[in-house]
Amino acid sequence: MPAQHPARPAAVGSVATAPVPLPFKILLLSSALLLLPGCAAQPPASPGPDPSEPNARTPRVNYRSTVSGYTSQRPVAPSGWKKQNEQVAPAPKSGE
Repeated sequence: MPAQHPARPAAVGSVATAPVPLPFKILLLSSALLLLPGCAAQPPASPGPDPSEPNARTPRVNYRSTVSGYTSQRPVAPSGWKKQNEQVAPAPKSGE
């Protein structure tokens, strides 16, 4: 098999136009992908007041409890299944 390697470039193309090695292609592509984001436009300025300004006015902060809507979910003793079923059953239609 090694004897076929010298004949390969002659069969594919001339030696003067030898293909670029794959690691070199990967290096060029990765460097281009790393440098392109630097050419992007600057992001727009924030629409609100400058956060570095110490005298900038800010909206008032109201306190809201994080546990205000909490209800206990502790286990309870089971009740009868008929009573439970009647509580969730749809209401009977009028006329039936």
